[in-house]
This record gives sequence, structure tokens and C-alpha cells, in this order.
Amino acid sequence: MLRAALIARRSLPAALDAMTEAATWLSAHGATPSIESESARAAGLGGRWPTTSRAALARESDVVIAFGGDGTLLDAANAVTHSDGDAPLMGVNLGRLGFLTEVGRDDMFDAFEDVLAGRTRVETRLVLEGAVERGGTISARRFALNDIVVTRGALSRMIEMTVKVDGQFVCAVKADGLIVASATGSTAYNLSAGGPVVHPAVDALVLTPIAPHTLTHRPLVLPADVRIELRPIIEPQSDIVATFDGQHGQPLIKDDVVHIGRAPRVLKLLRVNKRSHFDMLREKLKWGNV
Repeated sequence: MLRAALIARRSLPAALDAMTEAATWLSAHGATPSIESESARAAGLGGRWPTTSRAALARESDVVIAFGGDGTLLDAANAVTHSDGDAPLMGVNLGRLGFLTEVGRDDMFDAFEDVLAGRTRVETRLVLEGAVERGGTISARRFALNDIVVTRGALSRMIEMTVKVDGQFVCAVKADGLIVASATGSTAYNLSAGGPVVHPAVDALVLTPIAPHTLTHRPLVLPADVRIELRPIIEPQSDIVATFDGQHGQPLIKDDVVHIGRAPRVLKLLRVNKRSHFDMLREKLKWGNV
């Protein structure tokens, strides 16, 4: 019997409605749904189905299903990667773009039939791990599926930082910020900042400056196993933050160092349709259209 953990964007009524309909359908077709506790509260389900904590989403299920947009899937990915389970993650798109959340609202039940019948495939995606070193100790550590970004705040001026890769000095950057993206995240903020599109099967990281002061600072593709060190120059009036998948922000202070590399675990994405990555690029990003 399939155990499915459901999580939704709590501020989006359409996502909460779709989650409730999904739980009803899954129950009627022999599966056992459980609802992430905050999503259940937001949907007003009142104990209609068992609930589960974010920390247990991937441990107590065979599949995790997120209802919302790509941001919701990234939030769910964060919960899965920080848990001790390894259930694959699937997204149902109730947002706008839906590049990662490939299942549409209209074909949701067809997708569930494929899951129950085993007509699925699992894609393994690299996860980034970022750590903020402060005073010789790690003050914050988080995972990210798409990217880790060091950027200025609302009132901050252009950032200056030094970049090292595997202990070797790469460059000094003066820009609005710097993006370290996985291949999965290459089509997100990285792409908007002028970085390259990298196929998700490529084991690589992308280092992309945001609005660099010097136009010769171009995006750099690196092997996925390198360790990246970002050391921003932070003055008293600076407002600089490290963000993880746009979901969590860590303010930085003088002498902080951000270390980024491959996480010790991966994320599994459950796929049910036959569209290739290139189909998604053409459909969602209008890539290559003439």
C-alpha cells in the first residue's frame, strides 16, 4: 500500500484544495495519505487524515507530493533533504512557471494512477550544502537544491568578495552578489543573471556574478566535487545575506566566510510524464523558439 505524504503552499487556496482532493482520491484508490501538519491546519482538515511533521515527511512515506509552484517544491525539498528519509518528491503545479513541478492540475489524477501502477522514473539531483563560518566555528548550515546566493540587502552597496575553489584563489569580485547554482538551479536565478543552462544530468556547479562591475567577470562552470569559499568584505554599513534556494536567509557579519560544496546526500525527483528536459525548456522557458 502506497504511503503518500502531502504538503501544500499554505497561502494558496488552490493548492490547499488540490491537496485535499488528492488525499481523497488516494484514499479511495488504496493508498494511505498523510498531511504535513501545518498544511493540514491551513486547509482546515481537522484530523480527517493522519498528519506528519516536516522532519518526518520522507521517513514515513513512499512518496512526498508538493502542491504549489516551484517555490513550494523547493521548500518541500528542503524538508526532505534535512530529514533522515529518502522518499522521492513529486510536484503538482498550482503556480505560474512550474519548471520543477511538472504535473499540472488537470492531469493530477492521471499522474497518481501512474504512481500507483509503478509507471514512474526517479531522477537523482545533486544538492548543495552551504555553511557560514563565524569566528572559526560553523554558525549556520543548510542544504539547497537550486542555489546558494551571497547578495546585498535592500540598502547595501555593491559587494566585494574573494572567491577560492579548493583553496586556490580564483578572483576578487565586485558585483551585486554571486550565485552558486547546481545544474538543477541553472534554469532559475542563474539563468536570469546571464548564467548558462546546464543539463541536470551534468555533475557540475555554476558560479555566476550578479551585475558585475567588471564585464570580464563571466559565469564559470566547475566540477561538482569542488569546495567553494566566498569571503565578502563587510563594512559597518553593509547589509549582506546568504540565501538558500530563496527560502532561507542568513545575515552575514564582518569576517564571515561562506563554504559551499556538494551535500552528502541527493534528492530524488519522481517523474511520471514522458517530456524530456528539452521539452521542458521549450515549453516553460520558450528556449529555442523562433
